[in-house]
Amino acid sequence: MGLMISWCATCANNPIFAEVVPTKHRTMIYAFDRAFEGSFSSFAAPIVRILSEKIYGYDPKFVNPLFGSKQEAFALSRGLFSVMALPFGLCSLFYSPLYLTYKRDHESARLASLKEQESIHDMR
Repeated sequence: MGLMISWCATCANNPIFAEVVPTKHRTMIYAFDRAFEGSFSSFAAPIVRILSEKIYGYDPKFVNPLFGSKQEAFALSRGLFSVMALPFGLCSLFYSPLYLTYKRDHESARLASLKEQESIHDMR
């Protein structure tokens, strides 16, 4: 997952936006997507720390720097999983309907682009 998680923007979001969003709004949508993901991801590390310490019992004092600590690693992994489960669930919830609406959205964007081009030619 660590190798492929960064591919979402390049391999999914950007190509979908390029085909579904009208040309005049693309840069705004790309910027909003990056800002939206970046702002939420900035809260991940503090939330993992809070969950790991307060709920799962992580205590950095008990971590052995040479041999580690199974209990502390388990608490930290539970905190990390808790923070990842909700966003991945939401992504599944929001991306799944794309299979049903993508074709219609793509056609609507194409027609909007054609109308925009026609209006530009009519103005000349």
